[in-house]
Amino acid sequence: MKAVLVFLCLGVCALAQGKTSFAQEAVQSARDSACGDGNVSMAVKLDDSLQPRPQPEPGKALVYFIQDTGQGGTLVYPTTKIGIDGKWVGANKKDSYFPVAVEPGEHHLCAAIQSSFVNSGPEFAHLTAEAGKVYYFRTRIFFAEGAAEYFSLLPVDSDEGEYLVASYPLATAHARK
Repeated sequence: MKAVLVFLCLGVCALAQGKTSFAQEAVQSARDSACGDGNVSMAVKLDDSLQPRPQPEPGKALVYFIQDTGQGGTLVYPTTKIGIDGKWVGANKKDSYFPVAVEPGEHHLCAAIQSSFVNSGPEFAHLTAEAGKVYYFRTRIFFAEGAAEYFSLLPVDSDEGEYLVASYPLATAHARK
């Protein structure tokens, strides 16, 4: 009887480890297909000057990534890195936006907060882009008691997207050395 009980316990432990390993592999697979290298840190500069709105390049779609910090005041506005298909393509800081031209087809999107003070996992979305179309995605960070309580990456209606892009400065980002 004891031998059966020991065998059963070992089997349950092995099964639990298998599930953990599978879950870790799934998380890593999602990050690899959407995000960039986790060791990359982005520096962001905001440009408040009026910017001409780019149109989609021939044969491509245009995707705007907007960071909207909402109405609540906070002392910290962490940088949000944006990845497409496993490569960081830019970043936002505070209320800002940047556009990216993409090929038509399916793309895997990732947003990750770059901060040693805010602990939040990445957010994911996918996009099936059509040539000549414009898409808008918004990241939002809501703080409560000094901590990031909610972080999201969601598509935005074109009217809302155009309004936010007209209201916010352009963000330009580059990887820090």
